[in-house]
Amino acid sequence: MAPKQIRVMVLNDMEKLDRTLFRLDQGFELQFRLGPTLQGKHVHVYTNYPAEGELFERHKFHALDWINPTGRQDDSDKFCILDLKISGSYQYYFGHGDEEKSGGGYIVVDPVLRVGADNHILPLDCISIQTYLSKCLGPLDEWLDRLRVAKETGYNMIHFTPLQMLGESRSCYSLADQLELNPDFSPAGQAYNWTDVGNLVEKMKNEWNMLCITDVVYNHTAANSKWIEKHPECGYNLVNSPHLKPAWVLDRALWHVTCAIADGKYKDRGLPALIQDHQHLHAIRGVLWQDVFPRIKLWEFFQVKVEPAVEQFRALLQSGAKPGRSKTDGKQQLKIIQDPQYRRFGNTVDMDSALETFVPHGSSPGAIEDCCNWLRRRLDELNNEQFHEIKHHQEQATNCIDGTVSYERLADHGPKLGPVTRKHPLVTRYFTFPFEEATLEQDLELMNQPEKSCHFLAHNGWVMADDPLRNFAEPGSNVYIRRELICWGDSVKLRYGNRPEDCPYLWAHMQKYTEITAKHFVGVRLDNCHSTPLHVAETMLAAARAVRPNLYVIAELFTGSELIDNVFVNRLGITSLIREAMSAGDSHEEGRLVYRYGGEPVGAFLQPSLRPLVPSIAHAMFLDITHDNECPIQIRSVYDSLPSSAIVSMACCATGSTRGYDELVPHQISVVSEERFYSKWNPQAKPSSPDEVNLQSGIIGGKLALNRLHQELAAKGFNQVFVDQVDEDIVAVTRHCPSTHQSVVAVCRTAFKNPKHHRYTDEVPPMCIPGKIEEVVLEARTVERQAGSYKKDERSINGMPEYTVEIKEHIQMKDSKVVRQAGVTSRGPSEYVQEIVFEQLTPGSVIAFRVSLDPKSQELVGVLRNHLIQFNPLYKAGSLSDPNTPDILKSTLTQIMSKMTLADMNILLFRCDEEEKEDGGGCYNIPGWTALKYGGLQGLLSVMADIRPKNDLGHPFCDNLRQGDWMIDYVSNRLMMRGGTLAEVGQWFQAMFTYLKHIPRYLIPCYFDAILVGAYTTALDATFKQMSSFVQNGSSFVKLLALGSVQMCGVGRFPALPPLSPALTDVPYRVNEITKQKEQCCVSLAAGLPHFSAGIFRCWGRDTFIALRGLMLVTGRHLEARNIILGFAGTLRHGLIPNLLGEGVGARFNCRDAVWWWLQCIQDYCTMVPNGNDILQCPVSRMYPTDDSKPLPPGTVDQLLYEVIHEAMERHMQGIEFRERNAGPQIDRNMRDEGFNIVAKVNPDTGFVYGGNRFNCGTWMDKMGESERARNKGIPATPRDGSAVEIVGLCKSTLRWLVELHKQGLFPYNTVTIHKDGKQLSVSYEEWDRKIQENFEKMFYVSHDLNDPNEKHPELVHKRGIYKDSYGASSPWCDYQLRPNFTIAMVVAPELFTVEHAWEALNVTEEKLLGPLGMKTLDPDDMVYCGVYDNSLDNDSYNLARGFNYHQGPEWLWPIGYFLRAKIYFAKKLGKETYDKTVYLVKNVLSRHYVHMERSSWKGLPELTNENGQFCPFSCETQAWSLAAVLEVLHDL
Repeated sequence: MAPKQIRVMVLNDMEKLDRTLFRLDQGFELQFRLGPTLQGKHVHVYTNYPAEGELFERHKFHALDWINPTGRQDDSDKFCILDLKISGSYQYYFGHGDEEKSGGGYIVVDPVLRVGADNHILPLDCISIQTYLSKCLGPLDEWLDRLRVAKETGYNMIHFTPLQMLGESRSCYSLADQLELNPDFSPAGQAYNWTDVGNLVEKMKNEWNMLCITDVVYNHTAANSKWIEKHPECGYNLVNSPHLKPAWVLDRALWHVTCAIADGKYKDRGLPALIQDHQHLHAIRGVLWQDVFPRIKLWEFFQVKVEPAVEQFRALLQSGAKPGRSKTDGKQQLKIIQDPQYRRFGNTVDMDSALETFVPHGSSPGAIEDCCNWLRRRLDELNNEQFHEIKHHQEQATNCIDGTVSYERLADHGPKLGPVTRKHPLVTRYFTFPFEEATLEQDLELMNQPEKSCHFLAHNGWVMADDPLRNFAEPGSNVYIRRELICWGDSVKLRYGNRPEDCPYLWAHMQKYTEITAKHFVGVRLDNCHSTPLHVAETMLAAARAVRPNLYVIAELFTGSELIDNVFVNRLGITSLIREAMSAGDSHEEGRLVYRYGGEPVGAFLQPSLRPLVPSIAHAMFLDITHDNECPIQIRSVYDSLPSSAIVSMACCATGSTRGYDELVPHQISVVSEERFYSKWNPQAKPSSPDEVNLQSGIIGGKLALNRLHQELAAKGFNQVFVDQVDEDIVAVTRHCPSTHQSVVAVCRTAFKNPKHHRYTDEVPPMCIPGKIEEVVLEARTVERQAGSYKKDERSINGMPEYTVEIKEHIQMKDSKVVRQAGVTSRGPSEYVQEIVFEQLTPGSVIAFRVSLDPKSQELVGVLRNHLIQFNPLYKAGSLSDPNTPDILKSTLTQIMSKMTLADMNILLFRCDEEEKEDGGGCYNIPGWTALKYGGLQGLLSVMADIRPKNDLGHPFCDNLRQGDWMIDYVSNRLMMRGGTLAEVGQWFQAMFTYLKHIPRYLIPCYFDAILVGAYTTALDATFKQMSSFVQNGSSFVKLLALGSVQMCGVGRFPALPPLSPALTDVPYRVNEITKQKEQCCVSLAAGLPHFSAGIFRCWGRDTFIALRGLMLVTGRHLEARNIILGFAGTLRHGLIPNLLGEGVGARFNCRDAVWWWLQCIQDYCTMVPNGNDILQCPVSRMYPTDDSKPLPPGTVDQLLYEVIHEAMERHMQGIEFRERNAGPQIDRNMRDEGFNIVAKVNPDTGFVYGGNRFNCGTWMDKMGESERARNKGIPATPRDGSAVEIVGLCKSTLRWLVELHKQGLFPYNTVTIHKDGKQLSVSYEEWDRKIQENFEKMFYVSHDLNDPNEKHPELVHKRGIYKDSYGASSPWCDYQLRPNFTIAMVVAPELFTVEHAWEALNVTEEKLLGPLGMKTLDPDDMVYCGVYDNSLDNDSYNLARGFNYHQGPEWLWPIGYFLRAKIYFAKKLGKETYDKTVYLVKNVLSRHYVHMERSSWKGLPELTNENGQFCPFSCETQAWSLAAVLEVLHDL
């Protein structure tokens, strides 16, 4: 069972996609998901796709329900579903809040066509269609004899031009009655009807396996249609469209010129009836400008009668009238109102605007007279402007008339109409005139008699380069007066209006016509689609689909723009757009069209069944010739018919032709004038017989073979295409089947020029075809024969008897006449190539080979596919079982990977270059491109995720795979050197790659991808199984973040953690490769990749414990978290935890905050882990039991963890003061001497921990100046000495917890004992806790009270309603800087804050510091703020040089986690409305992190960004605490 195909449409705010085409198949599921701009908002998605059990109504929309599979608060996985079961065009739109529509678009669902008595499916790409001019089929009882030609030539679909009664011009597309069958189809004594046609169509479907479609013509009706005489309102006439009156007047005048020329009246002016040269054209211009235009005075229709207007104005002035302000908007501009009836001088003046514009200086008669004169002058000017405007129209009309006459009567490629007569007028009439001939003056009088002028109906036609979305007959268009319409004088343009109520008869008539058509035919061709009003076609097609849901709709669009094409395809649900091979000027362009109109590249990747919905181009119906095209025999040569047809037949789309092409009819079969009948089928027909054809006629025999081949390729899934331009005339098209890896290669030598007159080279380049040629499917060429020469027959449409096709099918290479030899060459062990040398590939010949992989490759691909079925059932097709399966492949990969630890997964999936180098390796480097980000699978998958959806097989990554086995070997060898389960996975890869290496190189990228995707997804499943239920049941975003835990937590070649106490249970051990001794191998946490991943710089106390809760506790890695906590505990010295760990031996105790983060993690461990309090009783091996002891081996001095905790607290209360060991440039080349002095104490009055000095930085904002040039070397940018706000919060959190533990009997101490001035003092934990509680808000809150007694430095306050960053800094102004650190205290010790103050401070922070991904580290209003970090810049700027502004503006990611968690905590306290708004903010912010992670090749979140989220090249690409902080937010939600 193939997996269900699911496409995902990501909705983005304000994205309107009505010009983007999305095509889907029935049976697909469409999921709408929220893009980052919409996550967190209450979005509603509406569609007019009918709800279950309802009928489609275009204007009826319903909302879709959201499904949240993880039931969680984040929106990354939320979606709503459309189960697509009905074909057609459907609209969707979405909105949120007050915006009902903030985006939308269309989806087009393709129909399913069924054929044959058994109703089997005919795939769209299998279609081979042939067009028939219906009037050339003769009586209905002779149709099958004529249509049999299509059946015997291998077509499976017929397109009939309209079958209705034709108008008097006999054009196939000018219909006299849309509801009546053409009476020509009924012989004397018979009266056939639509049912008879329907029966014939049904018979063809069941017995011949052929489907039939026909045209629908909505734009016009024949000028002699009886119904339009009764219902003239259905056209554009002078009553309902008075704007056409001037154009009609010009049209009548031109008719009278025609009559005069025909009657010889202009002979003496050099204008005879027979127009033969440019002198005559010049004479026509003279007649127009001297006689016609002055006589009809068209400008008068647009002018104002000046005197009456002036008199009306004078009367108003005399009566003291004032302008109606509301009407004129107070603008002084004279407005002329166009007469809606378009009478001569019918335009009027808007008197309000006249009164506004011309104001008299007083009320005296003189003042009024002046005013009237001003108006008179202005009206004369306006009339003059109109005169010139019409003059421009007349100039254009003259040019268009000139162009038409020149084409119709002079041009070699034109119809050469001969003398001007009433039958062949000078120019086609634009309007009907159903009255007797009279003088022009008499004609013009009829214009004002509505009962007559309603019958002057505008003809239809087309306009060069017109906007197809505009109706050229509506007001506002000047096409008729400018004579720009290329007019069809036999057809009246129909006027539908905007809705059925505007013209009820016409809409009802056309709907009935549509329903008759849909009842009997499986599809329709929309004639003249680009100028059919869209809303009309939409309504009609909806009616057609109500009759036949799987309606096949094709159209030809001449809009010149793919975007406008898409508007038509979307709104009408067009299935296939007709594309013409005749549009190609050479074989190269013809080949390009094949490539453009369908199929994937050969060797394309297998796409996942759930994937993004991507825009497509419309499905093509690619025709070698349409019934509108000129004859290719005249334009190219008779020899080109076969090869061009072959090129078209090899296209992976619907293809087809027009009757007459295959018989080699050497002229265009005119849709207007052709009245002869098509020839019938007779297998015994003589070549010279004009009214019968068989397989020897023209190229019919070749076309049969090509149609069969086209249908076989589509039916059997040959959906990959490669087009090779062998030389200027030879095109080779390959169609490849991705499951069997069979190919068919057609080599076509075109003959755009006739070989009889054009010298073609005899040198045909040899061709290399990879694989084994099984057979020649066909070889064919057009040859001359003795059968007389072509003579146009009177009764039948006949072709050229002197040509036929010489064809052989299904032969072996040795029997080919076209190929001289086919040598087998082998390129490398797995490349099997046949070189073809051509003997007789003459212009006009075609040869097609069927190619398989060589037998060995075929077998190996089959076995490989068999082993891939465990990942995707689609590989069943073409799979073979392997009798010699290696043992490692006998178990599934899932079974092997179930034995792996998460530390193993770190190696399998990740490890950056620095980590790999520690083991003597490195990440794979693609020459000429770049190195991969990881040595593990993620490094490869990140690149393949970009290549796969685009099938970018030309990418250097794919090139590298095709050129050699280096990357393949890298993957397996890297794992096999590891030992253990990793080596087993390596062996599994090696075994799979053994097959891979022996298949053709062009297939290696797609199968390498399949193996890796399978292994990667299996590894992810195994990974998440070992994590917490929060991760297992979490959203995609949660899982992506949890992978960060695997990314950051690993075991290097050298253990990064100091050894744990031997008395501790469950500690992992391994044997050291070099010493062969047993050693501990605990997981350690890297701070960030790539800079902090290996060696001494991997582990940092602060980073580890900021990240540990998110990456290890939330993900359920409790044991590893315990080991890290205890490992660091063993290095406690001076009451501090090291910043840089250096395995404990090289530790630096130069930070004041790491110990508090460590204590916070122990608290989190106790509260989050089942039986977490047990950790307090775990043994800790003290490396430094006293401050000055040498590092001791594990087990020498063991203490329980709770004793170490107590020591840390006691040491702080006692006061920590020491100088770092080895102080000086050997441990820090930038630090000044005073900076090595470390102080951390507790203020006895407030309980606040304080410390540091202005030459060191003891918190996470630890940038030390490095620039001698800017004189900031040795000066910290952010010393944050005094009491840093987050340390006070963390200390308070610890005290609260210890007091609680003591009450529960889990912690034996309730006081700390210190020695002061020789006396022993004790301070209880409760008292210390209380002091902080009482003083925090007083000392840290910057209140709005200007006289706040607690404010020491009111002069330094520049923002109120915030919390200070520190208290008691040596530079007091630093206390008042707005930074995001107080949000940390809010999360760990919310009890310190009053809710209202906290909320206000958070809002200021949001406004000032929140960036797209991170938090600004400093208020942008601060004078030293700079948001761009550049560590390489060394200049004179003290605040910038050598990255001095590291924490003075750039946006760090991890604080955003604390900011959002604080917002959530306090929002809950403020009620539902505030909480809901906050959840929206959180989701919206986090959606950006999700997008960043999805797109990041590191699959991580960076350490920091520059201002406004810009990329910072000096940042780690993925940072442990960034990932952890975001994961903790989701955990809180």
